[in-house]
Amino acid sequence: MAGAGTAGHGPLAGVRVVELAGIGPGPFAAMLLADLGADVVRVDRPGGAGLAIDPAYDITNRNKRSVVVDLKSEHGAARVLDLVDRADVLIEGYRPGVAERLGVGPDSCHARNPKLVYGRMTGWGQQGPLAQRAGHDIAYIAPTGTLGMIGNPGEPPVVPANLVGDYAGGSLYLVVGVLAALHHARASGAGQVVDAAIVDGTAHLTSMIHGMLAAGGWQDRRGANLLDGGCPFYGTYETADGQYMAVGALEQQFYDEFVDLLGIKDQAPARKDVSRWGELRDTVAARFRTRTREEWTAVFDGSDACVAPVLSLREAPAHPHLAARGTFTDHGGITQPAPAPRFSATPTSVRSGPAQPGTDAEAVARDWDVPHLIKEDRISDGLTRDGHLKDGD
Repeated sequence: MAGAGTAGHGPLAGVRVVELAGIGPGPFAAMLLADLGADVVRVDRPGGAGLAIDPAYDITNRNKRSVVVDLKSEHGAARVLDLVDRADVLIEGYRPGVAERLGVGPDSCHARNPKLVYGRMTGWGQQGPLAQRAGHDIAYIAPTGTLGMIGNPGEPPVVPANLVGDYAGGSLYLVVGVLAALHHARASGAGQVVDAAIVDGTAHLTSMIHGMLAAGGWQDRRGANLLDGGCPFYGTYETADGQYMAVGALEQQFYDEFVDLLGIKDQAPARKDVSRWGELRDTVAARFRTRTREEWTAVFDGSDACVAPVLSLREAPAHPHLAARGTFTDHGGITQPAPAPRFSATPTSVRSGPAQPGTDAEAVARDWDVPHLIKEDRISDGLTRDGHLKDGD
């Protein structure tokens, strides 16, 4: 595992982002921009966000700076709009209409900074019958057909943590949208609103499968297709020690190497005979149960059989390939994924650990030239000069 290393500034160095604190996909999207070098100022709320972990361990706030502003106070919106004046991007994850009621909606922000890219991250989107309904990742991916694709036939769908909806269908699409809008703003001088909805992004992730469905190459049920575990040479198998190996030997040449190394070359039924896939699966499963995960890893090491050990989160950083690439890094005693992707001319890095709420108010006020962040009247709003709530408030 690599250390934090020399701080790289990243390709977004010089881009300023205001993040209105929230949970889930918004903070992750802002972390992606920060990892790429943007100067992200997180506007934390007094008391913190719901479902928040200890700020010292919230890796999604790495490479950021934090100020605390009470948007419900008399001067709260004005403080944020001072930051907006000097920002390129704003990210918020409120329900539709909340930012407007707080005085920091798109119209208010664009009146101060017409070039601003205003990124909105929600589950249901800004419009539609469910736009005002609460929800979390699992509820957003359910109606898109995505959740229903994952799992074994005859069993409940498998919950893919919150990776498919919050982060893939949400954060990544918000970042793509923000960067595209930023490119347009710099070319035209006109900012715009980016409406990133988890339902839209998650549905978009299934584009290829919808094409296969239309062509008759995909069945609309779990465990019956090439890429959903229905295929015996694309799935996971238990080993003798209760661990698992992942198999993805789709192409003929990879499959041939797979069955050869597995030791079933002469007894495995034809891979293209779908009617015998159940028999093939049983044969593969029985063979994998004869050795441990470590032993099978050694068998397939260096081959093109497309087989890999299934590792846990704690095991992953020690995998030889990931360790050699520095896929994980250590910063402040926390093992974490390093920024991705890699850049040849503008390298990225973990420059700082998770931002602690309010500790960067003076530095941000200086660097962004927003002195009102630390003026005396801010103390009267119930905040100290370092951005924390005063005792008793």
